[in-house]
Amino acid sequence: MSAWDIIIPILTLVVGLIGGFAGGVFYLRQQLMKMQSDPEMLQKMAKQMGYNLNKQQLQRAQQMMKRGNIGRK
Repeated sequence: MSAWDIIIPILTLVVGLIGGFAGGVFYLRQQLMKMQSDPEMLQKMAKQMGYNLNKQQLQRAQQMMKRGNIGRK
């Protein structure tokens, strides 16, 4: 058993974790950007969390998301 038998699995685990995290962040940013322009998607997410937003609350949530620069670098 050589040192490479230990180093390679650990290295692939670290690379996989970093890649998975980066992919998850990218996916989440894309979804948040879609929600900024699609009120139905935002309404659906709110219902999944147990909230029922009226039109005024929905518009306020969209404005907050746009002001917060969510999804932008």
